[in-house]
Amino acid sequence: MPAAFSDIGAAAGASAGGIGGRGTAIPALLQHATTHVDFWEHLRRLWEYILLALSGIITEEATPLIGGLRAYTGHLRLSAVVVWIAAGTWGAHILLYWIGRWHGDWVRRRFPNARALILRVFRVVRRHPWRASLAVRFAWGLRLTLPIACGAARVPLSIYAIGSGISAAVWSLLFTLLGWALGNTTLIILGRVRAYEKWITVGIVVLAVYGFFAIRRRHMEEEVVDVLGKGDEEEGSEER
Repeated sequence: MPAAFSDIGAAAGASAGGIGGRGTAIPALLQHATTHVDFWEHLRRLWEYILLALSGIITEEATPLIGGLRAYTGHLRLSAVVVWIAAGTWGAHILLYWIGRWHGDWVRRRFPNARALILRVFRVVRRHPWRASLAVRFAWGLRLTLPIACGAARVPLSIYAIGSGISAAVWSLLFTLLGWALGNTTLIILGRVRAYEKWITVGIVVLAVYGFFAIRRRHMEEEVVDVLGKGDEEEGSEER
């Protein structure tokens, strides 16, 4: 017999055998039922936090926006959403750093079309390690390339870990709060949030997909590299 049912049976039996057995058995059963409901609720929340942590590197801004919305509707805690997403994306960027550090040549051979871009990013990282580390979560179009380049360029792990950690924390906080604000705005306009939560989530995902293809089409990664390397051309002209 499962432990949960045996616990309930024991509680009911003990209560029934005491003074006013029938009167105390029902509260005991309700107490045990509430305990087990709380356990499954905590398990559900933990699973949602893990999903948010793992999906941040894939679905990008959609993850903290949805997490903030879920926190607003009471399904999750706002502070926990921020911490889990920040930790998950930071861990993913540390992994990409080590891929670049130990398998940078393989990456360049595996993606020959991106070779020129990778070399440009590599040069910028060598000149601006702190700037590159702090930009990993805000370098649209380079969120995979930039951490790999930091590893391939042998940016000190201490610099990269601190910089990328700050970047992940700020990014997670910013977009999670935007998701929270989205829920609040929905409440003000429509009078309720939970009834429209699924549709809002679908809308966030659709916008995230559109943004991904828009960035690819505009070749925004080239613009980001120019921003990261700002000042290099002036220094080069002065040297000449």
